[in-house]
Amino acid sequence: MPKNKGKGGKNRKRGKNEADDEKRELIFKEDGQEYAQVWIAAGDIILVGLRDYQDDKADVIMKYMPDEARLLKAYGELPETTRLNEGVAGGIDEDDDGAGDDYIEFEDEDIDKI
Repeated sequence: MPKNKGKGGKNRKRGKNEADDEKRELIFKEDGQEYAQVWIAAGDIILVGLRDYQDDKADVIMKYMPDEARLLKAYGELPETTRLNEGVAGGIDEDDDGAGDDYIEFEDEDIDKI
C-alpha cells in the first residue's frame, strides 16, 4: 500500500508568526521581592515574592525572557556576577573553572535582610 505523502508534518512555517511581534512591559522588583535563578529550567531568571506567613516558601511572580534578562542586567537590577547564557555555545567559557558561579545563592542572612 502506498504511503500518503504530504500529509501531516509541521503545521507552522518558521518566521511566519506575527503574534510574537508585541513586547510586554518590563516589570521591576518591589520592596520585599527578590530576583533569583532557580531550577524551573536551567538558566531561567524569575522574580519571586517571599510569603509573609510562611518563612520557608516563596511564590514565582514572573519568569523573564532572555531579552528581558539582558535589560535587567543593563539596568543594574541583577548582580554583575550573573552570567546570562546565550544558548548552548554562547556565553560559556571553556577555560572557566568556577562551576557553581552561574547561579545566585541566597543565605539565611540574606533572607533576613528582606
